[in-house]
Amino acid sequence: MRPSILFALAALATLANAQEARRRPGASPPEGAVSHRDLAYVPGGHRLQKLDLFLPKEGKDLPLILYIHGGAWRGGDKAFGAPFDYLARGYAVASVNYRLSGDALFPAQIEDCKAAVRWLRANAQKYGLDPDRFAAWGASAGGHLAALLGTAGAVKEFEVGEHLDVSSRVQAVVDYFGPTDFLQMDAHRVPGGMVHDAAGSPESLLVGGPIQENREKVAKANPITYVTKETPPFLIVHGDSDPLVPHHQSVLLEAALRQAGVPVTLYTVRGGGHGRFSDPEVPRLTREFLDRHLKPAEKKSSP
Repeated sequence: MRPSILFALAALATLANAQEARRRPGASPPEGAVSHRDLAYVPGGHRLQKLDLFLPKEGKDLPLILYIHGGAWRGGDKAFGAPFDYLARGYAVASVNYRLSGDALFPAQIEDCKAAVRWLRANAQKYGLDPDRFAAWGASAGGHLAALLGTAGAVKEFEVGEHLDVSSRVQAVVDYFGPTDFLQMDAHRVPGGMVHDAAGSPESLLVGGPIQENREKVAKANPITYVTKETPPFLIVHGDSDPLVPHHQSVLLEAALRQAGVPVTLYTVRGGGHGRFSDPEVPRLTREFLDRHLKPAEKKSSP
C-alpha cells in the first residue's frame, strides 16, 4: 500500500475517534462552563500555536487537563476529542493545537506543547488554575506528545519561546496508544498493519526522512530516551490489535518507566484497535488515575 494511502488511513482513523468522542455524552462543554477560545500561547506566532481553555462554572485553584489531539502529526485539530465531561468533575480542560509536520519538522511539536504548558502556568492565577496540578492527555500522535511532555520535562533543548523561567513539567500523563520507538514499529505490526519504515509514513514525515536512515532524530523523538526517576506517573491504554500503532510500543514505554521506578499502569484492551474502545475499564481507570494524582485529599473542616 502506498505511503500516502497509509497516512490517509491513519488520519481518518484518528479523526473518526475524535468525532466519536465529540458525540458521546459530556463531549461538549456543559451549560455554564466558561470558554476561552484561540488563546495564543506564542504571541505573534504560527496560526496553530493556539489553545482553547474551558473552565467549570465555579471553582478556583483548578487542576488542569491539557488535551493533545492526534492525527499522525499531519492533521487533527483542538476542536475534536477534548474530554469536556471532566469540567463537571471540577477540572479545567485546555485543548491545544501545535505545528504539524507539514509546517515544521520535529521537535517543533513538543516545543509547542511545552510552550502551551508554560503559558498556562504563567497565566494560572488569571484563569483560576493550580499550577502544581497539570496533566497531559493525548491519543495516538497526541499520546506520543503527552508522553514526551511527561518524560522530557527537564529537557531544556525543547524549551523555546516565551516564559522560559516557568516550568513545562506536568504532574501526570494519560497516553492512549501513542508511538514511542519508531524503529521497532514494523517488527511488531499486526498482519496488514501500517508500514512505518516507508519514506512517506507519518513517522518519517515527522523527522524529515526515512526513520531507519535517521536514527538519531528518531531517538530524539522517543519518549523513552528521557525517562528518569523524576518522570511523573503514567496511565497507558492500548489495544492489542491496533493496526496503526503496534501495542508493543506501549509495552516498551511501560518497561522503561518501571525500570526507573515511575508509577505506571498499562491497560491492554483485548481485541482493541486504534481507539474507539467500548471497554468500560478505560474511562474508569482514567477517572481514577486523574483523581488520584491531580486532586488533593479532602481537607478536614475546622471544628
